[in-house]
Amino acid sequence: MAPNSVTSDPKDKIFVLETTGKADIHKIYEEMRAEDTGLRPETIVHVVTLFERVCARMLMNGWQLNTGLFYAVPRLLGLVDGGKWNPESNSIYVAFSQDKVIREEIAKTTISILGSKADVMYITETEDRKTGLKDGRMTPGRNFFVRGANLKVLGEDESVGVTLTNTTTKAVVKLDEDMITKNNPSELTLLMPADLADGDYLLTVRTQFGTSNHLLKEPREVSVDVHVGDGGGGSSEDDRPVIE
Repeated sequence: MAPNSVTSDPKDKIFVLETTGKADIHKIYEEMRAEDTGLRPETIVHVVTLFERVCARMLMNGWQLNTGLFYAVPRLLGLVDGGKWNPESNSIYVAFSQDKVIREEIAKTTISILGSKADVMYITETEDRKTGLKDGRMTPGRNFFVRGANLKVLGEDESVGVTLTNTTTKAVVKLDEDMITKNNPSELTLLMPADLADGDYLLTVRTQFGTSNHLLKEPREVSVDVHVGDGGGGSSEDDRPVIE
């Protein structure tokens, strides 16, 4: 439990997840093999890859998907200009929501409350100012909101600041101070670099800010996964819809 950063009532608290870690597709393959299905590793990879490819193709051809695990709906974003599709101002977005399998797992899940943290640092959500999307997508050259608690970037340590680490190349971009246009404990407004390349990134806020505006001796940090453009992966020309 942690104080709710959006209210002034000290008794108002929220639950903050103590994460187990991050799992990529290879971790999922390992868990599938641990189920002792008798399937060869290459068979598992083939089936999962085929499932992903077919789902993506169907979505890009206008299907609404109900897989049991998730429900997905493709949407077209941006205003119409001159009766034409403009990739500069229009985009395709797929909205996902939990389906039966997830709901059944939620019903079986028990929560263990580990205690209360008065000075915890966390991120609750992000938002792309241009699109209004809160799925971690960023638009280069536009504002990006990061909301949570104890996020204010403050301190003299050289490591203090906001960085973007490309998860593929490991290249790190540190935002200049004037690119943090709003610097509050509960919300940061960040101006994304205009030349930020497409890809997946880890956005990290590192600060010495503590509760009641006191400076911590050592910096602390919190991170969130974000991405620009299509991020990782891709598809063939034949899989893409023609929009008229």
